Amino acid sequence: MKIRCPKEPLLAALQTAAAVVPSRSPKPVLTNVRLEATRDSVVLSATDLEVGIRIELEGVETEAAGVVLLPSGRVTAIVRESSPGTVFEIHSDGTAAVVKAPRSEFRLPAEDPLEFPSVATFPSGGFFELSTPLARELVKRTVFATDNESSRYALGGVLVELTSSGVIAVGTDGRRLAKMQGPIEAKDGGHADATPIVPARAMQLIDRCLGGPDQAVQLAVRDNEILVRTAGTTISSRLVDGRFPRWRDVFPERPDAIRVHLVAGPLLAAVRQAAIVTSEQSKGVDFSFEPGQLVLTGRSAESGESRIELPIDHASGTVKIKLDPRFVADFLRVLDPGSAVVVELTDPQSACVCSTDDGYGYVIMPLAAD
Repeated sequence: MKIRCPKEPLLAALQTAAAVVPSRSPKPVLTNVRLEATRDSVVLSATDLEVGIRIELEGVETEAAGVVLLPSGRVTAIVRESSPGTVFEIHSDGTAAVVKAPRSEFRLPAEDPLEFPSVATFPSGGFFELSTPLARELVKRTVFATDNESSRYALGGVLVELTSSGVIAVGTDGRRLAKMQGPIEAKDGGHADATPIVPARAMQLIDRCLGGPDQAVQLAVRDNEILVRTAGTTISSRLVDGRFPRWRDVFPERPDAIRVHLVAGPLLAAVRQAAIVTSEQSKGVDFSFEPGQLVLTGRSAESGESRIELPIDHASGTVKIKLDPRFVADFLRVLDPGSAVVVELTDPQSACVCSTDDGYGYVIMPLAAD
């Protein structure tokens, strides 16, 4: 095997693959990346047996086809420390991998490529397609609400419900729930009604690999695996085992609820200010929706009290609820500051339901009032 490749695309691929390569593993071969050159393409792949990634390198000249394993950390350091515009020659002589630049040469021990686990390729048919902006929002607006520390493994992933016409992503830790939905298109017999639970780590990797807004994202579900192809990169991940909570029960019809229209940016600033005096022992902020204003108050024995007034368009009666300001801020932080938000309330003991007009819903369970 022998290729020539510029620094920039090689370094970008190595750094992306590093998110998958384990720093320690019972199988030392997994600390490598696999570089395969054919007449038509050059692919860099990595896996930790849970998540895998395949990256097609651009701008590569292939002089001889073949496969080589490269120690991820060392090769990344070699390429990173080189001058901009450096063109590397990488070849294997069967016992070692040689990485050459105009003024440097490294000869690295190379393990047997046959011992490296296969990394799944994207299927030729039976998949779904969605836009990159929607894929980015599906991740950004749900993954923060997951809980990797819970003994309920399903809470450590994002539920992705797929139908022939739409996708819904849901993340929850049992105290709050985030839901984002949008259009999706089945391609070449894409299976409808799939409901995989995707690990949060895989969702974050997908977000990192997304391309420009005009590029499509393709998604396929196979047995206990999900595959996502975007911008020349294919990500595969095992699914999370377990039963996801019945999230639709959290969004009941409440015709008697009070609905208040707010703007994300000013509300986030007010929440942050009110939370300044809270503590781990007294972390709640009281939200009092009054005619013409929202009053936020926080207090703790060691830090004092806060009172923040925010003018709002609200003419109904007063409704009070105590919420964890971190959960409220998490929701507002993933929105544009000018986004319109509807807050739905019934009483201090019932969930606070927030929504936007672009398919985003968020539920926060209240804290017990003092």
